[in-house]
Formats: sequence, structure tokens, C-alpha cells
Amino acid sequence: MKMLAAVMFEQGLPSPYSKSQPFRIEEVELDSPGPGEVLVEIRAAGLCHSDLYAINGTQKRPLPIVGGHEGAGIVREIGPGVTDLIEGDHVVAVNVTGCGKCRFCVNNRPNLCQAIGSVRAEGKLATNTRRLRQSNGDQLNHYSGLSVFAQYAVIVADALVKIDKKVPLDVAALLGCGVITGAGAVFNSANVQSGNSVAIVGLGGVGLSAVMAAREVGASPIICLDVQPNKFALARTLGATHCYDARDPNVTQQVLDLTDGGVDFSFEISGAKPAIKLAHSLVVPGGEVVHVGVGDATGEIVAPQWPLVLEERVIRGSFMGGCVPSRDIPRYSELYMGGRFPMEKLRSNHIGFDHLNESLDLLERAEVIRQILLPHGTP
Repeated sequence: MKMLAAVMFEQGLPSPYSKSQPFRIEEVELDSPGPGEVLVEIRAAGLCHSDLYAINGTQKRPLPIVGGHEGAGIVREIGPGVTDLIEGDHVVAVNVTGCGKCRFCVNNRPNLCQAIGSVRAEGKLATNTRRLRQSNGDQLNHYSGLSVFAQYAVIVADALVKIDKKVPLDVAALLGCGVITGAGAVFNSANVQSGNSVAIVGLGGVGLSAVMAAREVGASPIICLDVQPNKFALARTLGATHCYDARDPNVTQQVLDLTDGGVDFSFEISGAKPAIKLAHSLVVPGGEVVHVGVGDATGEIVAPQWPLVLEERVIRGSFMGGCVPSRDIPRYSELYMGGRFPMEKLRSNHIGFDHLNESLDLLERAEVIRQILLPHGTP
């Protein structure tokens, strides 16, 4: 079938992206789903900060490639062997799939599956195939096994989670990356408990999802830090009890004074070096720093050895919130429908293909939380 899609032919183009145009809107060919695959009509796709790493070349991707890794839509065609989805189902697409056989999958940690990850890194679906082609027949690659910056996508069934149709699809799209990453870091990776104190450094879609999760488990206080204080009002509506400008030279001491020596859990969301240093400075002896943000692929974390040993500090990574999509996405959907996870507040605006590149500039300047691409014009 023919459809419109956002194709990236070159990495490393400079900002402003409204001028360099890293994504070109092209009519492309999409093959029918094969065994284990599903055709999804993409109704909404989120612009995630990590998309910028692919655009600027920090994360290498096989080119040309159709972008997008956070989306939701409607099942339109079922490939052979798919039994748990039917046409008309509403689904969230997620780039966490496992082979089902390796040590990680057996231990219910599909986010760490290396076998499927290596296939996706080649621009293929988890079925080791490609279903995208340019209009001249040349090959196109799949972004994270999804490529949801398009009107339709062929996706492996294991990367799709059925959701209640009461959840608007432009809200459901957020579940595909931002929400499961931020909320999962709190629920799964750190296992924050009621009464624990937390600090969240970085208030994009992932950080604000962590705020909602911290409130859900009863953490207190919930301290938010960012270089843009205009985000603090939203953070407070989602559960923040205290907000601080991360650029304030006295911010660490303020947090230490507030928490009698530091927080139990500090979540670093941005991946920026100043944020990493700040997150480590806020933790009480015996506490944990949870690294969620992805920065420069060659970056390093430097931590003094003595405090790490003598104060029994913990440094933990959290990839995609340690999620099991089939378990976590329905849970977060129920929290949303119950009014306890107001994910709709993370939406900054809706955009069409014609504003995709300039929206990347807004994302790079951190002027938005989550912009939602509507490939068909409506969610």
C-alpha cells in the first residue's frame, strides 16, 4: 500500500531543523504483514527527546529510515499466526520486545533482550524482515522496529499492547515510551515505597511521568528540579511538593536541608552532565541514584569511591522503566481512566507532517513536553 511517512535520509543535519529538514515527507510503499506481524493505522505518535539523538547522529541508525518510536493506533490487518489481536483493536506500539528464550526474557526482563535489540538496530522488525520501501523500490529501514511517523506501520504482534478504547489514542501514544519509562523507573527499577523521599532531575515527559508515579506510591517529599521554572506549575499539579531551579548554585544544600541529609531516590532524566552531577549530590547515605536519561553514547559517569563504599550508595540504570509492556501498559491505562494518572496533561500540542521539523526545534529548546503527530489529521 502507498502512504505518507517521515523519512530521514541523513543524520547530523544542523539545527534549526525547520531549515535543515532532517525529515522529508514522502509517499512510500508498505507491504502487507507477514507471519507474526500486524498492520496498524497510526493515529498518534509522540515526539520524544531521544529522537533528537538519532537526528544529530549521536545514536547511529541505518539510513534511510522512517522515524518514530512512540505511537498508538488501530489494528487493520492481521498476519498469519497472530491470535491475540483482531481488526479494530486499539493498540499501543512499544519498542520493547523479547525473543522469549534468552536469560533476560525467561526472567521477565524483555527490555534487556539482546537478540531482538540487535535485529532492530539493523533497521529490521523483530521478525528479521523489512516491510518499507521507497516509491522507486529501494529499501527503507524501521526505526526501533516501529516507524510510527507514518500513516500506517507493520509491527510485530509482540510489540503491540491492546488497550481500552476509552483511552484517547493521542493520550495512549504516550504510553509507548515516555510514560512507561518514567513511571516504570519509579515502580519497577527503584521500587519506591510510601514515605520514601525522591528527587526528579529533568521535567520532560519522562520526568513528569515519574512525578505521577511517585505520587501514586505515596512518596514524600517529591522534589522536582529543572532549568526551566515554567514547568513547575505543571509538575505541582502532577504531584510535586517542592520545585527548585537546577541552576541555583545553592540548590543542593536546599534539598539536603529539606530532607535531613538527602533523598532516598534521585532520578536523573535528562542525560546531561550537569544533571548527572546534581542528581548524585542529592542522595542520602544508603540512597540510590537512578539513571534514566540517555546522553552522549561515549559519556561516562564519575562517582567518588569513598562515599559509594562507606555510605553504601547505589547507582542504578533504568531502561524503558524496566517494563514488561503486557503488564505495565494496562496498569497505567487503568490509572489514567481512574483519574490517578492524568497523562493528557503531558500533551503540549498536536501537529501534522507539515510542522514536524519545526517541532523538533521546540523539542530541542525544551519549550514543550510532548508534541503529538497526527498522521491522518485527527487522533
